[in-house]
Amino acid sequence: MLGKKLHFYNTAHRSKERFEPLHDPVSLYCCGPTVYNYAHIGNLRTYVFEDVLKRTLNAFGYNVKHVINITDVGHLTSDEDTGEDKMEKGAKREGKSVWDIAEHFTRTFIQDIASLNILPPDRWPKATDHIPQMIELVKKLEERGFTYTTSDGIYFDTEKFPSYTAFAGLDAENLRAGERVDMGEKRSVTDFALWKFSPGEGKRQMEWESPWGRGFPGWHIECSAMSLAYLPQPIDIHCGGADHIRVHHTNEIAQSEAATGKPFVRYWLHGEFLVFEKGKMAKSGDHFITMATLRQKGVAPLAYRMFCYTAHYRTPLSFSWEALASSAQSLANLRRLIGSLPSQSKASPPTTLQVAGALDPFYTALADDLNMPRAMAALWDIVRDDTLDAHLRRVCAEQADNVLGLELGRPPTETVQTVVGAEGEAMRLECATYVPIDLCNRLTALLSERRRARREKDYATADRIRQKLGAAGITVKDQPDGSTTVSIPAGVCTDSDRETLIFME
Repeated sequence: MLGKKLHFYNTAHRSKERFEPLHDPVSLYCCGPTVYNYAHIGNLRTYVFEDVLKRTLNAFGYNVKHVINITDVGHLTSDEDTGEDKMEKGAKREGKSVWDIAEHFTRTFIQDIASLNILPPDRWPKATDHIPQMIELVKKLEERGFTYTTSDGIYFDTEKFPSYTAFAGLDAENLRAGERVDMGEKRSVTDFALWKFSPGEGKRQMEWESPWGRGFPGWHIECSAMSLAYLPQPIDIHCGGADHIRVHHTNEIAQSEAATGKPFVRYWLHGEFLVFEKGKMAKSGDHFITMATLRQKGVAPLAYRMFCYTAHYRTPLSFSWEALASSAQSLANLRRLIGSLPSQSKASPPTTLQVAGALDPFYTALADDLNMPRAMAALWDIVRDDTLDAHLRRVCAEQADNVLGLELGRPPTETVQTVVGAEGEAMRLECATYVPIDLCNRLTALLSERRRARREKDYATADRIRQKLGAAGITVKDQPDGSTTVSIPAGVCTDSDRETLIFME
């Protein structure tokens, strides 16, 4: 990077600032999904931006400790602490238990981000596994005089935290005007629930005993408890979507700093929305597009990742199928161009200094608050520059891909899918064409059976499954890191005889 320094736009100060972490490794907390439904591609845009951030930190020499939480309880349908718990609502919609839908949508989310080549975090803490930590945090707030009790829960008193409005730049006059609406027993419109009492009517599936009675945690207390459980305070970087600024992250700051007396986070980074003509993408309405939607339309996940790079992460990104198709073609063209460059040098291989010099515009764009449109333009300029050694251009593309995560060394038409087996293990499918979802599910089950057989040292069963797949041309390779790579020829996706061969009893 030739001595470059990273600069990020810090939401807390509304300015671009030089990045100077306090911790090694850099502490990075990213708000995770509420697992009551599938993540849509607008949600996933934020995780692509956060992955670029993490990869950029690595490229600039920083180690990173990364945490993404799983919200599987407590997130109500309204930011004003009203409505149903989203998990309970999802369970009713699916006709399953809350625990079942949490497991299903957690696994689906992990599979979705793996398919986008997003690096997994160091920890995936679940809210339901950290109820004691949440209770302890609420007790600290109570001891410090920041709470009050109503008939439906324990609330944070925002009047006791004078800087409450500062982070989001909230208009205090408008907030006071809002207090004229019905707030129930809340003292101020901005006060928020730390612990909710279980309602008298009906029975919730997720309830816990607490010093204040049986109930469940508020949404905001979860992230404070889980982030502080795994990362040192103040946390170096906290990320999330722009919709979290006004309420969720404002409340996280208030409760965390009130409880500990310390600054909560140094740098706040927020990703903007994926939008249609009529507004942002949401889980309700006509424009609920998931990774499964893309698969059904034959769109490779990394084409969507490429599409995310067409706008800065702090800028709304307008979605259209035409724009997505253009990104898919652009990715294929870039892979084709890089594939035409020699993988070995006829003379001496390029030096580290030569590579860094050629990539200087690319790293300059990254250092400037992750400016991905400019970074992609810089990479195109490098690989097209005939004045540079051809092998040097290829090496530059490979190094840039450590940040881009686009697998630029793959053939233009080849895709990669990642599936998650029965016990959470990741298996990578290298495919000549995209594998239909029904076949992918059956293949996942067979591969999971083989993984279980290997763990139980039932090598006869494992070999039988491997031979069955091999008869159809599917190659299974067990990697040193414990993952499994599966190479699938195009014929398996379209030849019913081969499908029958693979999955016959």
